[in-house]
Amino acid sequence: MKGIRKRVTIGFLSIVTLLFISGMISLFELGHLSTDAESILNNSRRNMELGKDMLLALQDHDRAVSRIAVLGERDSRYDSLCLNSISRLETSLLAAYDTSKSNAYLDSLTTSVSELRVMTGGLLASKPDSLNIVPGAVWYDTTYDAEISKIRDQVNGYMTFTYNRLAPRAEQLSHNAYRAVTPVLISLLVMIAIVLMLFYFITIYCVNPILGINKSLSDYLTFKLPFTVKTECRDELQDLKENIETLINTSKQNKA
Repeated sequence: MKGIRKRVTIGFLSIVTLLFISGMISLFELGHLSTDAESILNNSRRNMELGKDMLLALQDHDRAVSRIAVLGERDSRYDSLCLNSISRLETSLLAAYDTSKSNAYLDSLTTSVSELRVMTGGLLASKPDSLNIVPGAVWYDTTYDAEISKIRDQVNGYMTFTYNRLAPRAEQLSHNAYRAVTPVLISLLVMIAIVLMLFYFITIYCVNPILGINKSLSDYLTFKLPFTVKTECRDELQDLKENIETLINTSKQNKA
């Protein structure tokens, strides 16, 4: 393979190679982008669900404690509800640590939940006869309500913190999206340059010589002008020019 054919082949192979490489890079980056986006959404959804479970557990615990301390209803159902709601709260808290290890709200929330368990244990350990409704209501208003409100605020803070973390991570996703598109843009610019170069070389070394050969041959056949090609010819076109000149000289010799 030589000359024009080689140049054209190399040019188009270069374009195909660039398209393939840029496409593979973009697919790789888009795959990472999709994985990151899915991970962010799953973690956010999981944290919101855990925060909601914590609030529901606090609600059940508050309802059971109010029955026991304020209304004086010592029933095994409410005792079990107190313990189960604390266990649910601790389970959700451990799961939150797995999905969000560096969250300051979880540390303070862990301490508060431990204090709530101790407070709940003291309530359940008290004798039913010694739990007067009025002192129980005072304890609920002065001690328990402050503790449960503090924990509820910490859970809401945890959920707000988790939501606010989406903004920088979304910005990072946007940056990754630009990074995924960049190879395609660079390849597009390079391909435009290659196409322009191909156009230039094909025009200079292929189109113009063919037009020159065709015009000179037409002038020879029509006006019997000498076959002279002013345009520079190379490679296969030079061979074509020389073959036409040989053919014309042979024709002249045969006529002579």
